[in-house]
Amino acid sequence: MKVLILCTGNSCRSQIAHGFLQSFDKNLMVRSAGTEASGKLNEKAVNVMKEIGIDISQHTSDSVDLYLGDEWDYVITVCGGANENCPTFLGKVKNRIHIGFDDPTYAEGSEEFVWSEYRRVRDEIKEAFFKLYNEKIK
Repeated sequence: MKVLILCTGNSCRSQIAHGFLQSFDKNLMVRSAGTEASGKLNEKAVNVMKEIGIDISQHTSDSVDLYLGDEWDYVITVCGGANENCPTFLGKVKNRIHIGFDDPTYAEGSEEFVWSEYRRVRDEIKEAFFKLYNEKIK
């Protein structure tokens, strides 16, 4: 089973989703990418996953162009807010799914509030991807 998770920057939400899905099933081939990949991981995303025992620090922020020639069982977009553009994947895909999440990188306020937003989004991603895994992928 091959799963590609897409967003714009491939630094935060798609990386968190990638980490969770891979943790649910080590036999899945999971990749994540972005239409405008930042080339680096969001450190707060790495740390918020580390808090719950999932290490995504070795992931890479890749362009979707790397995967256009591949066939995928699932391509899942995770962009959220109304002002964001979710990528459209033009490769060979059996199932396309969109599950939108807020982007915690835009959270403003106290350090405590910003971290609470990262944790909230992380937990929402975990819940949605666990449900998806159990209902469709497993």
